[in-house]
Amino acid sequence: MSVQAAAVAESAQLTGKATKTERKNLRALSWGHALEWYDWAIFGLLSSYLGAHFFPADSELASTLNALAVFAVGFVARPLGGVIFGSIADRLGRRKIMIFAIAAVAIGSFVMGVLPGYETIGVAAPIIVVAMRLLQGLSAGVEAPLGTAYALELVPNRPGYVSGFFGFFNNLGNLLAPLSIFFLTQMLTGDNLAEWGWRIPFIIGGLFGLMVLWLRTTLPETLDVTAARASMDEKMKQPSVWGDVRKYWLSVLATVFIVGAIQAYNYTWIAGLPNLARAAFQEDPSAVFGITTAFGVFMTLGALFLSRILDRFAMSKVFVVTRLLAIPTIFLALLYTEPGIGGFASVMFGGAIVLLLNMTIFVTISNSLLPQHIRGTGLGLGYGFGVALFGGTASYLLLWLQGEGMFWVFPVYIAILCAISVVLYVLAKNRNGIFVGK
Repeated sequence: MSVQAAAVAESAQLTGKATKTERKNLRALSWGHALEWYDWAIFGLLSSYLGAHFFPADSELASTLNALAVFAVGFVARPLGGVIFGSIADRLGRRKIMIFAIAAVAIGSFVMGVLPGYETIGVAAPIIVVAMRLLQGLSAGVEAPLGTAYALELVPNRPGYVSGFFGFFNNLGNLLAPLSIFFLTQMLTGDNLAEWGWRIPFIIGGLFGLMVLWLRTTLPETLDVTAARASMDEKMKQPSVWGDVRKYWLSVLATVFIVGAIQAYNYTWIAGLPNLARAAFQEDPSAVFGITTAFGVFMTLGALFLSRILDRFAMSKVFVVTRLLAIPTIFLALLYTEPGIGGFASVMFGGAIVLLLNMTIFVTISNSLLPQHIRGTGLGLGYGFGVALFGGTASYLLLWLQGEGMFWVFPVYIAILCAISVVLYVLAKNRNGIFVGK
C-alpha cells in the first residue's frame, strides 16, 4: 500500500474522538467562539429594541435600520483587528491574543446591557454603542480565524473533527441567543421586554465572558515564542510575514469570498429574515423567536454529528459541492415576501441543511489555503474583509431591498458571491496547494 493510500485509509477510520487534553483545549477556544456568535446574534435579533432606545427615528422600521447599520459598523473593524492582532499572533504567539479577544467581546456586551438610552444621556448613547461595536469588531476580526487556526495547531490531524467541534459551539452561541430571548418573551410582557428586558441577554454575555477568560488562561502556546524572538535578526534576511501574505494573495482573496458569501447567507437566516418578520411584517415575536430557536437546535446538533464523520471525506470536495448547493438554496428567501409565520418557518428550515454544511467547514477551508506561519495575518485579513464587506451588510441590504420592492435582487447577489467563492477556491488550490486536510 502506498503512503498516500495508507493516509487515506487512516483518515477513513477516524471516529472524531480526541484526547482529554485536546478536548479541554478545544473547549477553552470554542466557548469563546460561542460567546462571539451569541453576542453578534443577540445584537441582530434585538435590533428593533436597540433602535428604539439608542437610535430613535420616525418609524420602528427606520430605527431598526439604524441599529442594523451599527451592526454593520462592527464588521468594518474586523479587517483591522484581524490584520493587527493576527500579525502579532504570527510573531509573538496565539495565547495572549485569544485572551484579549474574549475580554473585548465581554466588555462590549456588558456595557451595552447597562448603558442608558438616548432619552437619558442624549447623543452619547449611540456614540458609546458604536464604540463598543468597534471594539468587538476588532476582537471578532481575530477571534474566529485565529481561534480555528490555533485549534488546528493543537489538534493537527483531525480537521473535520475540529470543524464540527467549533461548528457545534458556534451554533450553540446562535442557539442561545434566540433561546434566551424566547424565554424572556414568555416571562415578560411585551412592554417590559421593550423597555428593559432586552438588556438581560447582553449582561449575561458580559458575565459569561469572565468564565471563558479564565478558561483561556490555561491554554498552551503553539508558537515557539522564545525561538521567534531569538530569530528576529535572521528575519531581516528572510521574507517577512507580509511578504509571504503577498505571495499567497490569491488564497487571501479566495478567503474573502469563501467567508463573505456564506456569512451573508448566514446573517440572512439568523438576523435578516427574523428582523424582516418582526419589523416589516409584524409577526408575533414569540413565534419568530421560537422558530429561530428550533432552527438553532438543528444547526447545533447537526454540527456535532458532522464532527464525527467529516474526516472520512476530502474537505475540498465537500466544500465545492456544498457551496454550489448554496446557490439555488438562497432563492428560498423569495418565498417569504409577505406576512405569514408558516412561510417564515418554511424558508428558515428549507435552507438549514446547506447552511449547516457550509458554516461547519468554511473557516477550516480558509485555513487550508494558507501555510501555518502566515495564517494569523492572512486569515485575519481575508476573514475580516469577507465578513465586513458581505456578512455585516447582509441584514441591512435585505430589509432595504424589501422596502424598495426589489427583494428579488438579494438572492441573486448572494448566489453570485457563492459562485465567485468556488472559482477562487479552485484557482487558489491549484496554484498554491492546500495545507490542511485533503
